[in-house]
Amino acid sequence: MRMIIRALSFIFIGIFCINYSYSQTSFANYKVAGLSNKLEDTLQKQFAAQKLKWPLKAMYIRSFKFDKQIEVWVKDDTTKNYKLFKTYKVCMQSGRMGPKRMEGDYQVPEGFYHINEFNPNSNYHLSLGLNYPNASDKILSDPARPGTAIYIHGSCVSVGCIPVTDAYIEEIYLLAGKAKNAGQEFIPVHVFPIRYNVKKSADYLAEACKINPSLTPFSARLKEAFDYFEEKKQLPLILVNRKGEYVFN
Repeated sequence: MRMIIRALSFIFIGIFCINYSYSQTSFANYKVAGLSNKLEDTLQKQFAAQKLKWPLKAMYIRSFKFDKQIEVWVKDDTTKNYKLFKTYKVCMQSGRMGPKRMEGDYQVPEGFYHINEFNPNSNYHLSLGLNYPNASDKILSDPARPGTAIYIHGSCVSVGCIPVTDAYIEEIYLLAGKAKNAGQEFIPVHVFPIRYNVKKSADYLAEACKINPSLTPFSARLKEAFDYFEEKKQLPLILVNRKGEYVFN
């Protein structure tokens, strides 16, 4: 009799775990499906108004720390140039100019990343994870505690992430999902300290570099990628050398 009770207990626990896991997955799928139903028609009209083809085939995100902005660039064919879809406001920022180098420094990373996680169950409504630390960060950051869990997300709080409002992350999240479903395995996210072509921003960075001269060569390398994209509306090939420096081809 005891053996039967034990067996039933294990069966009950197993069923509970399966149901719990299923309910979490179902909630995530339901949330994303609801998001698509809510926004797809609106986004499609916005694309049409800008003479952009829907659905998008590829996506590129640029973020500017000082300017508190995120740009979403899209294209409908891998051989065509990117076109700007929309600029979103970053509602809060932590840290200062310069890259993230250790856990707990409250820094928003600077550099070249890609989306490596879609989290519909985020505590901040929805979130898109960045692959921080990347190959450069792993060389140049604290080897034991470089920090982790950097996201573009909803809500309006930040200890190193890139927060936008819930309404904005819904659009960005859905667009990223469309690009992924179209076959874009790596959606690039480039995080710059400033808009290099805005005088007020450039002046701010210049003052920051006077205080911390080590920022000068690092920000200059980021500017190379910014300038390349500004001219060609295509992404440069970005590599990392043994010193952890970005190299462009």
